[in-house]
Amino acid sequence: MRDAFLGIDTQDWDVATSARPREVQALFHRTIPVGIEFGTVGVLDRHGTLHEVTTFRQDVETDGRHAVVRFGASLDEDLARRDFTINAIAVHAETLRVRDPFGGRADLARRVIRAVGDPRERMREDRLRALRAMRFAGRFDFDIEPQTWDAIVESAPHLGRLSMERVKQELEKIMDQVERPSGTMERYRQAGVLKALIPQLHDVPAVRFQTLDHLARPGLGRRPQRRLLRLAALFIEPGKAPSRTLAKELNALKFSNIEARATIALAEAAADLAFRQLVWEVDDVTLRRNLARIGRLMLPGLARVICARARAEGLEWNSAVLYRRALRIAWRDPLSVTDLAVDGEDLIKAGVPAGKGMGKVLASLLAWVIEDPSRNTRERLLEEVARLA
Repeated sequence: MRDAFLGIDTQDWDVATSARPREVQALFHRTIPVGIEFGTVGVLDRHGTLHEVTTFRQDVETDGRHAVVRFGASLDEDLARRDFTINAIAVHAETLRVRDPFGGRADLARRVIRAVGDPRERMREDRLRALRAMRFAGRFDFDIEPQTWDAIVESAPHLGRLSMERVKQELEKIMDQVERPSGTMERYRQAGVLKALIPQLHDVPAVRFQTLDHLARPGLGRRPQRRLLRLAALFIEPGKAPSRTLAKELNALKFSNIEARATIALAEAAADLAFRQLVWEVDDVTLRRNLARIGRLMLPGLARVICARARAEGLEWNSAVLYRRALRIAWRDPLSVTDLAVDGEDLIKAGVPAGKGMGKVLASLLAWVIEDPSRNTRERLLEEVARLA
């Protein structure tokens, strides 16, 4: 009900009932046991849309992440187990009577995130709530009530109980839902969350987080691409080589292989572009070298990250001119071994044995051609092969 009271259009409705899971399954023709042990049954409507129906419940015990629940609770008891007052509002489906025992509507009007009941107890029950509070605050541009904030700070050293998959999911939701993620990331830093979960980001300059705010402009493309660029930008420092352990850090954060490779490639390419030099002038060789590293299709992403950082730095420059120049280079000049005027068969005829040695020769030829694309002729490349041999 939170989004409805805020005037946000949503199709995501939580349905709660006094009926037990087995009763819900008996009442509807098509159901899916989404989480029977926690009281949740998925009900498919005539259009095949899934609606989650959850039985009123109470927590019996919790380890800080997973709870054992008891069915047969009242609506108020069910609402009492919610995290924040703005999420503890119910409306009767037929009478539209509002049940709001913890003042959630008042907190919506005051634009504040406040825990239901004792904030420290809520955080102990589920450590993920500390991260959710900061995401909601960023998404709705709300403040966090002081006692709830104190409980979040107190909870930070215990966040190691969370799986990194859940931490990654929270980061993804921030990148998807929050218009200006820098505020949420700064809250993470102030609360000690970064120090506990992602220490490599704890001391990064504030402008790194501010870059994220400029990666949400219209025209960026589909949401998954925005999410990936924002996540990648957390680990990119133009003009500075990425950490040697970046791959291990991304793996620990449960980045997919595709996300990790893209992030590392973008970080390495941006590192080669001395940032303030880039704003004024960068030579074609440097552009070719970095385009070869990231691949032609990653050029728009690199350009957006660099431009977003420039805006965060408050620098004014004609990025469109540089982008058009890079785009011409990307689709005109040789940037991969498949663009070379010779192939493996030519090298075999020239006496180069198949295997790793051939790969090294092709890599050397590509580096040589990137320095000067006019070298990319069959005759000159075979001369270079002879010299390398």
